[in-house]
Amino acid sequence: MKTLLLLFFCFTNLQYHLAQAPQLQSGPMVSYSTMKECLIWVQTTQPAPVYIQYWDLKAPNNPYKTAVVTTQKANGLTAHLIADQLEPGKTYAYEVYLNNQKVARDYPLRFQSQPLWQWRTNPPTFSFATGSCAFINEKQYDRKGPPYGGAYQIFQTIHQKGPDFMLWLGDNTYLREADWNSQTGIWHRYTHTRSTPELQPLLGNVHHYAIWDDHDYGPNNSDRSFHMKRQTTHAFQRFFPNNNYAFDEGTTSYFQWADCDFFLLDNRYWRAPNDRTDLAHHPVLGEAQIEWLLDRLASSPAPFKFVAVGGQFLSPIPEGERLYHCAPQERLKIIEGIRRLNINGVIFLTGDVHHTELSQLDIGYPLYDLTVSPLTSGPHEGKLATNPLQVSGTLVQERNYAHLAVSGPRKARKLTVTVYDSDGKLLWERVILAKDLKF
Repeated sequence: MKTLLLLFFCFTNLQYHLAQAPQLQSGPMVSYSTMKECLIWVQTTQPAPVYIQYWDLKAPNNPYKTAVVTTQKANGLTAHLIADQLEPGKTYAYEVYLNNQKVARDYPLRFQSQPLWQWRTNPPTFSFATGSCAFINEKQYDRKGPPYGGAYQIFQTIHQKGPDFMLWLGDNTYLREADWNSQTGIWHRYTHTRSTPELQPLLGNVHHYAIWDDHDYGPNNSDRSFHMKRQTTHAFQRFFPNNNYAFDEGTTSYFQWADCDFFLLDNRYWRAPNDRTDLAHHPVLGEAQIEWLLDRLASSPAPFKFVAVGGQFLSPIPEGERLYHCAPQERLKIIEGIRRLNINGVIFLTGDVHHTELSQLDIGYPLYDLTVSPLTSGPHEGKLATNPLQVSGTLVQERNYAHLAVSGPRKARKLTVTVYDSDGKLLWERVILAKDLKF
């Protein structure tokens, strides 16, 4: 009888500890990639020690380990794990260890280091996916009526396409009324979105970079007056750990992939309220960020220089939160700066408006603004105001994403832009040659 009671006690105690053991909440996600290091992101359900074991796919018997990081509530129970034993141009497999126990995932886990091609070969071909506005339903916090989010299979469609990385163009999550006024609410919303089941394979195998817009920053159309902006900045940087934020405040950053440069702008942190009609100049990006952008663009030799910002840049429709409407002086300053400094190869990537279109403005060469929206939010229905800069045949009013591929030899690079619906159906395609984006 004592033996049975002891066995019962041990079994019950084991069940209790299993029930209380920290688990993987979401991820892993592969973040930035360089030639010598990569960051892997993990979120747990409770504070716990986490590390990554990884190995070159061609040398599986020689594994490496990241440093152990203990997740903390103050950081949203997220861990930033640096794989720093990399060699350029390799593909690595990896595993997550939580409390020294391997966490199984039902899909392969991979990341890559960028190749060392300079002065050796032509730059590599690469591709990336992009889109904006990802609303994930949560019934108890959503407004009444039909669910606003849907077609989550788009994340699986993107993953199956096999891009090297994903560039999120803002509204990557939608903070709700219950979330805005507390760090607890902010962590909850970011966690809820990141835990979407359909998203997990994409997180685990494709590198991720991001900007934000109003909904992942704060309330609708929020600006520099938002009282929780430091808390949402902290959350954004914990969930999208770009490796070189440019300022002590906000989310401005930069990264390079192959021979292309990416400039990720913050259109919220320094933005004046829309109702400040007394201002002679209405800042959205702010002078310091614009000067940083022009400095970096002027010094960039990249054939394609991608500038990502939340709201539409080129469209001259005088409504909404387009730069033409909210900050015409800033828009003009950037365009004139590109022209005055003879900066070739600039392409804007934008979101926000819940439809997709390609805009084109002649500044001495065709300056493009590719707007891609929405991923899972409700698309804009009905007739849209006419955008005179819209390229014919590029308007999409359903959930979609864009796949951009850069290919060709160093002096003849080509960008192929392809837009797909949620299920992977081709909607339109355009080819842009680097040689055509020159003064």
